[in-house]
Amino acid sequence: MMKYSIVRYSSSLCSKVTLRAILLLCLALVITTSCKQETEVLTKTTNPPAQADTAAFTNPLLVSGPDPWVIQKNSLYYYTHTLGNRISLYETKAVSQLKDATIKTVWTPPAAGENSQNIWAPELHYLNGKWYLYYTAGASPDLSTQRIFVLENSSANPLEGTWVNKGKIYDAAADYFAIDGTVLDYNGKQYLIWSGHASATDNTQRLYIASMVNPWTLESSRVLISSPNYAWEQVGLPSVNEGPEVLKNNAGEVFVIYSASGCWTDDYALGMLTLKNGGDPLKAADWTKKNTPVFSKKPESSAYGPGHNSFFKSPDGKEDWIIYHANINPGQGCADARNPRMQKFSWNADGTPNFGEPVKIYTKIPKPSGEVK
Repeated sequence: MMKYSIVRYSSSLCSKVTLRAILLLCLALVITTSCKQETEVLTKTTNPPAQADTAAFTNPLLVSGPDPWVIQKNSLYYYTHTLGNRISLYETKAVSQLKDATIKTVWTPPAAGENSQNIWAPELHYLNGKWYLYYTAGASPDLSTQRIFVLENSSANPLEGTWVNKGKIYDAAADYFAIDGTVLDYNGKQYLIWSGHASATDNTQRLYIASMVNPWTLESSRVLISSPNYAWEQVGLPSVNEGPEVLKNNAGEVFVIYSASGCWTDDYALGMLTLKNGGDPLKAADWTKKNTPVFSKKPESSAYGPGHNSFFKSPDGKEDWIIYHANINPGQGCADARNPRMQKFSWNADGTPNFGEPVKIYTKIPKPSGEVK
């Protein structure tokens, strides 16, 4: 048995290679290391210091939590992350105190079928008066069947009510490996952005976008908006762009922050696309990529492979925060050891986000403004 289980395979070594021998090795590891509860200890069994200061918190927020996602509605925050074999939601008024949140498993996959295995990167969105969960899943352990699926819930509280399977969301003319779906709401239209392959034989992960006729059906064909063409996006082969997340500034400018390079490397990092002011999201030429990463590893902070983030506002709406996962130790890869961390970020004079550097773990950080102390 390995020291930790592999709970997310979407950006793992298994999903990035085509050599049959390596794939079979990955599958063997998956079989012998089943998905465990998020309470599993890290490989480095260092306990964080007690948080006696009620005005501050420390990272990591949980001992395990790959691909963290946060959404706020009214006075509550809802959080989720990859568990591999189910989707659970956390409910809290204070993201910094995530360990004390109410937790409920809201969906478990069927025993067989197209969405029965490898449950990755769930995201909760509130669209058109209902809740939607976008998640990645597949029909088999070989990962080639990984696609994006949608669940719908009309309850006011996503931890209540019934989650209805709305099926696979995809471009019928390009139904290939697809993961990490997220939603862009722009000028009255909704778009799905995801990471996928160009063909059935391709294994480079690129970012695509398509407009939606409703939250579970694409309206347009997919459009390629980013390929891993810089060296910092190509660490660990095959090359990777994944985990796209939408960020808007106060002026309404649109950015897509995405994860680049293999998550099995310590150099997993965040890149940024910018949509031209007044641009058309379905025109590739209207997107510009920054030629350097916007957030990357910092060994002195015990932050290896930081990535697959999301964003939220402080309770009083005055501060912007990023939540992301990282490993404490080098070489831990795409496993349970990835843990969620959060920190405040600022904005540059040109309107672009400034995420700074990963804050050192166990360092006291002031809680978000307006958060319950």
